[in-house]
Amino acid sequence: MLTDTLPATACAELHRILHGPCPPEVLSRLRTGTTTGTDAGTRSSRGAQLLHVLGLMGQTLPPPEKIFEDPARLAAVHAWAAVTDPPLCLAALVHHTLCLGSMIQLGSYPAYLAERMAALTAGRAKGVYLITEAGQANSHLATRTCARYDPAAREFVLDTPDPEAAKFGSAGTLDVPQTAVVLARLFIDGTDRGVFGFVVDLTDGTGPLPGIEISSPIELGALPLDYVLVRFRRLRVPTAHWLADGAAIGADGTFRDPAGSTERRLQRTLRVGQGLWALMPAVAAATARQSAVQAVNYARQRRTQSRLAPGAPLLSYRTQQRAVLGALADAFALTCAAHGARALWTRSLAAPSDGDGADTMGFTPWTAVNRPLAAYKAATVRLAAEVSAECQRRCGFSGHLDVNRLASYHGFHHAFDTAGGDSRLILYDIGRSLVEESAGAPAPAGGAARPPSASPSWWPDLARTHRARLTAHLAARLRAPERGAPFDAWNPLLEDAGLLGELYADGLMAGDVVRVLGEVRDESARAVLAPLAALHGAMAARRWSASLLAHETLRPADVRALTDVIDHLCDGLRPHLPLLTEAFVHGAGATDAPLAAADYNAALRATLTWIQGALT
Repeated sequence: MLTDTLPATACAELHRILHGPCPPEVLSRLRTGTTTGTDAGTRSSRGAQLLHVLGLMGQTLPPPEKIFEDPARLAAVHAWAAVTDPPLCLAALVHHTLCLGSMIQLGSYPAYLAERMAALTAGRAKGVYLITEAGQANSHLATRTCARYDPAAREFVLDTPDPEAAKFGSAGTLDVPQTAVVLARLFIDGTDRGVFGFVVDLTDGTGPLPGIEISSPIELGALPLDYVLVRFRRLRVPTAHWLADGAAIGADGTFRDPAGSTERRLQRTLRVGQGLWALMPAVAAATARQSAVQAVNYARQRRTQSRLAPGAPLLSYRTQQRAVLGALADAFALTCAAHGARALWTRSLAAPSDGDGADTMGFTPWTAVNRPLAAYKAATVRLAAEVSAECQRRCGFSGHLDVNRLASYHGFHHAFDTAGGDSRLILYDIGRSLVEESAGAPAPAGGAARPPSASPSWWPDLARTHRARLTAHLAARLRAPERGAPFDAWNPLLEDAGLLGELYADGLMAGDVVRVLGEVRDESARAVLAPLAALHGAMAARRWSASLLAHETLRPADVRALTDVIDHLCDGLRPHLPLLTEAFVHGAGATDAPLAAADYNAALRATLTWIQGALT
């Protein structure tokens, strides 16, 4: 027990940092409901089971109009879903942050949408968000699904102009009611007024409603949901279902929009994505902690028959220590990033921006909506995918068994590198913006940075130095006289621009680690967490070693020294592993993975039945 090792105050502080301020009994009720209400005798279909769980989540969260007033509870509920069932987590994120969130944040007629919001909250309908159009890249910047205003009926007519404009999304759960927020380009008297959301009922439990066409299923094994293409055929949408966000059409057809332009309109319509980006670090942290705990548990129990040391546990090998303790350290860094992202989102909800000072749209609209939150999304899903993949590799065949969920965690985050805003394109846009903002900045100081150390502040300082050098390098290349037009200038530099964007995002996480560690009041808790923070930094520097060497931010001797620093930190962490694995695990009942059990072999055997042949 934690309380046998640390004072009660330290245990409480560790729980707050790792799992947030949401009361544990909230998730306990959620676990109880999902284990008692989804058996085949009480639920007849996968769609009905999904609605049951969404209804339980709705009971756990605040009412719709206040759902974003408690970001910590939102994060805890979706983190629980990710650890328990990653596809459920994605369905819930879309349901709550994008579908319900659009109605709450953008709807101009909340009374008319109250019935649908109540159905979504109670789990009587599944929420869907249809933005991506399957036939072209960067479709978010050039939405072709159109909503034409009919002044006589005061309605909108929603149409898919051609097969390439069909929407892609998880809208194939045909056996339950589904309500979608559909992004479409508004035309009034032939004039393009920008992209808005429209609330559309897709299915009623027996199939598509009139005006809706839904394709056969599109399989995606890494993240299995009911993916389909959706088309609209002269579907009439009432004015009350237009998510106008302050825009209005007068009786004489006059159009007014506080956004002021079609580009700013797109930014405002897409700002609901901030909720998804703000929750993803908590989701990534929860699955990374669970992955790391399972890998450490396996490495402590598994005994090898190597001729070097017969019977030695896997964890006695340095290669295994660096991998699985490094995974624990990265999971801690993701947890700190979850704090930073949630705080940033809370501030943005309290004082929503109208887009002044935001990035201009480049490859995607996402950094123009909120650069740091988009960066958090990109960085955390990538690191969580790396953590789960490394833990899977380090657990042998057991890491590939579905019952241990490591493959599911990896598939979830690997797929999310593209979903929710393509991470690569986000990082390209951030890198371009940083270089363009650096015009006139003084050149960074030369010479190598200070050599590696076991200090938690070493990596954040190094990342800042390296970011300045990479920015200056790209700015100098961009000024070359032969560069010409913007495409010709940036095309050969995009790979490095993506690295700069990634470094910006990693720097946010590094700052969060130092900030969270600095807020730890209990010295015994700090003594446990400080080596984790430093180990994350050393592992991050090793991942960045090629770029650090290329720009002479570190010397070859410094990179060689990283291994000794990592081994020293691993030695300091090993005595704390029982405490850390108990603290990091998501909680009793969140997962029944054998890899998390005190006796892995016995737990795996308990999942099996045997067929016996005749005795001879």
